[in-house]
Amino acid sequence: MTKIKVNVVIAGRTYPLSVDNTNQEQGMRTAAKNINDLLVEFERNYAVSDKQDVLAMSALQFASKLEIVSLKNTKENTEVTNKINDLTTLLDKYL
Repeated sequence: MTKIKVNVVIAGRTYPLSVDNTNQEQGMRTAAKNINDLLVEFERNYAVSDKQDVLAMSALQFASKLEIVSLKNTKENTEVTNKINDLTTLLDKYL
């Protein structure tokens, strides 16, 4: 399979990457844009001049959002599983 070469710029540095398809390429480009937008926001709102600090704050922001979504999905999956089990129990009583 041919890899697609992608160069993304984050915090003024270029990172060469290889991806498998155009969906991954678009995902990388969108992620880089979102990171850069957040960096600008943090630099503006918190007067942080050290790129390392701004990158760490951005990483924490994205990681916490991912964790929140994961926890929400786990809770919803547990609720769905419990409801399916309840329905199965009811069906077993009447069959």
